[in-house]
Amino acid sequence: MKDLKALYIIVNAGFSSQIVDIARECGATGATILNARGSVQKPQTILGITIDAEKEIVLSIVTEEVAGKIMQAVKEKAGVGTSAHGLCFYLPVEGTTLNI
Repeated sequence: MKDLKALYIIVNAGFSSQIVDIARECGATGATILNARGSVQKPQTILGITIDAEKEIVLSIVTEEVAGKIMQAVKEKAGVGTSAHGLCFYLPVEGTTLNI
């Protein structure tokens, strides 16, 4: 089995499609998108309704080489200094039923 990684990319809500496109350009074959909310910023209250910072997490299982390419591309095209505010990290995958 190749050296697989679980690549997590956290972005502001609405930017996951851009991230999936970037990942595919770099060699990823698929992704799972999870809805989330951030806890760093103080939630805003408007008319008595609390609004939290909404996030999306793009999860993909890729080789370490592909993970590096994706992370670099996200940093350049959708990183912390952009409106997507993309943040990436990966963890080792111990086992899978995938044929990557």
